[in-house]
Amino acid sequence: MTAYGAVVLAGGAGRRMGGPDKPVLPVGGVPMRERVLAAVADASPRILVGPGPAIIGVRLTREQPPGGGPVAAVAAGLALLDIEVPAVALLAADLPMLTRLAVGRLLDHLHSTGIDPLRSDRPASWPAPDAEAESTGTSGTGSPGAVTFDGACYLDRSGRRQTLCGVWRPAALRAALERLSAQRNGDVTGAPLRDLLAGLTVREVTWHGAGPEPWFDCDTERDLRRAEEWTR
Repeated sequence: MTAYGAVVLAGGAGRRMGGPDKPVLPVGGVPMRERVLAAVADASPRILVGPGPAIIGVRLTREQPPGGGPVAAVAAGLALLDIEVPAVALLAADLPMLTRLAVGRLLDHLHSTGIDPLRSDRPASWPAPDAEAESTGTSGTGSPGAVTFDGACYLDRSGRRQTLCGVWRPAALRAALERLSAQRNGDVTGAPLRDLLAGLTVREVTWHGAGPEPWFDCDTERDLRRAEEWTR
């Protein structure tokens, strides 16, 4: 697995759960944010963007203003990411089913040859997609083929990108942040994540592994109960 860093976004208000600090709610006796951080235990650095408290071995920061939204949180995380880090996992803090395997699959697809592995004309020496995941490439023109991907994220069954369960090239994120900031007169407060990622070349990865999807998030009490059942 290639070297990478991780930015975990933990600043959500948890309104659908009555306003608690959702990432610290336990699943299987472990706070969700710590489960996510454990899934990227081999990342360096690991950065938590949220109110804290701090965790040993994890850099803690906060978006400005606090509660300023996901793009502001990404900006805060990138500010602490060493410039030489080649990839960064960008993750929500409420993904209790995330695993190191799931993150590793994304990294493998991000750093592959840049040729869509499902194409019939791929080199014979190039391994077929593994049993856990398949991927398709989409460029700015929507054409698969020989491309360099800016990011890789899971695609759910409805065809929606799970962008907060993905890995990205930091340089691409920084450039996108600069563009969006310029468009918004320097203020990205409240900007949706889709505006930040618009125009990036993304490899969409379909998960076929055993168990729950790694992007399963806990927005409600019912979600928490389901996650608890899966961890038993």
